[in-house]
Amino acid sequence: MKQRGVALIMAILLVAIATVIAVHLGTRAALDLRRTAGLIALDQARHVALGAEAWAIQVLQDDQQDSQTDHLAETWAQPIPPLPVDGGSVRGQLADLQGRFNLNNLINFQGQADEPNIERFERLLEEVEASPRWARVMADWIDADTVPGFPEGAEDGTYLSQSPPYRAANAPVTSITELQALPGMTLEEFERIRPWVAALPVGTRINVCTAPSPVLLALTAGRTDFSDAPALAANRTDGCFPTLDDLRATLPAEEFTQLQPALAETSNWFRLVSTVAIGTSELTLYSLIARNEAGGGRAVLRSTGTE
Repeated sequence: MKQRGVALIMAILLVAIATVIAVHLGTRAALDLRRTAGLIALDQARHVALGAEAWAIQVLQDDQQDSQTDHLAETWAQPIPPLPVDGGSVRGQLADLQGRFNLNNLINFQGQADEPNIERFERLLEEVEASPRWARVMADWIDADTVPGFPEGAEDGTYLSQSPPYRAANAPVTSITELQALPGMTLEEFERIRPWVAALPVGTRINVCTAPSPVLLALTAGRTDFSDAPALAANRTDGCFPTLDDLRATLPAEEFTQLQPALAETSNWFRLVSTVAIGTSELTLYSLIARNEAGGGRAVLRSTGTE
């Protein structure tokens, strides 16, 4: 009888162990299957996003052939509503980055601080209720020398005292997120600045047709009345506003002559945000698109999840 009892207990233990192993294997197989399905969906979403990118480049090429200016009433500036794709949907939005203040314009082609643009950036920061001190700190971050600008500059001596220590870039930035490397920059302050700035090649002009109210006010030192954003948007429903001629007629001749080299009515730098949902997976692709004067276009930088 004792042997039968032991045998029964052993049988129960074996069944219990087998059950645990079976549940573990089943759960692991289900997780592997779900993980694989998610990876396949994300891969499919990436290809759909690249297709949206190619379509956006074609739209920009067609626009260049059909229009002498780039403004917010054109086809490229309209958001793409959710469109069905196999297993999900895709939506997108093109933005003209030349409507924003280019951080790399804080220096000139020789890598030296550009005082007029530093002053414009200071005015922009004040317009968006951020500290104007970031203008000179950022100029020091990207200029070629290692001498702190007066009075708010910062070079290696400041950055090496951070925890962990690091050095100033002393080169043009490729992402506006480098603002967060500035000592004392908070996320709240960065979010105030982020919508109004871009990281483009040194010397890239600002498109007055697409520049928002704070950028226009910063450029013109408040001498023009663009503080009413809804009114500005209403004036842009039919084409470019303000034009260079509008600014020439409004600003003092000397000020317009100094400002004109920084302005344009066309753009060659755009950002496409493509969001693709496949099943329960979602992918957002940020594409920096460069359009050249010959009519060609290409994506020069891509990132997922964040710009």
